[in-house]
Amino acid sequence: MKWNRTRSVTTPVLLALVLTGCGAEPADAPPGVRASADTAPLPPMMGAQQRIVALGDSLFAGYGLEPGQSYPARLETALRARGINARIMNAGVSGDTTAGGLQRLDFTLNSDPNPPALVLISLGGNDMLRGLPPKQTRSNLDAILTRLKQRKVPVMLMGMIAAPNMGADYAAQFNPIYPALAKKHGAALVPFFLQTLLDKPDLVQPDHVHPTAPGVDLLVADTADAVAKALPARPAVPQTRR
Repeated sequence: MKWNRTRSVTTPVLLALVLTGCGAEPADAPPGVRASADTAPLPPMMGAQQRIVALGDSLFAGYGLEPGQSYPARLETALRARGINARIMNAGVSGDTTAGGLQRLDFTLNSDPNPPALVLISLGGNDMLRGLPPKQTRSNLDAILTRLKQRKVPVMLMGMIAAPNMGADYAAQFNPIYPALAKKHGAALVPFFLQTLLDKPDLVQPDHVHPTAPGVDLLVADTADAVAKALPARPAVPQTRR
């Protein structure tokens, strides 16, 4: 897919289209958790660990990147640089849909006996690419958020928007899904996850599809503060009397 030079209508939605849909695995790929192979060195930290689960598609899986360069891996490093003892489980699967995310949610959460401090969700782009009914996407995301609320786990939604070729009617149904569900469930929201990459084709891989490592770093820089804010407040450390 080539970039369109006219930004006014197509650039933002084309970016949403291309960065979420290619490099996809077969639809019958196993639904289990893909533990990230990211091995970037982390700064030493003190205090209780805050475990975060990144449930998503190729934007989390790190398609076309080296170990340690995926969004969850780079976000973890950024949070630790802010003094947060974060450990992120990369549960990103390229080509995954909201149905796939819902299917593997319980397995992902149950892989650790302790509940995560936060779950990041980047799903829905592949639903849109496949032309799946927005009602189905909304229903699946609603079910994911409902289960997480039942477990008392905070959530941050990484929002997406519909590509222009899907038509105005489709966009009118798809685009409000993320803000509406974030409001319904009290979830934190990044309205359009890829906003910061608009008009920056040099930060996209040669396939015109996925962000480069510097592109991922820009996404992290744009969202790390919001993620940090979405984490539950840590209890104050009691001061020793002298």
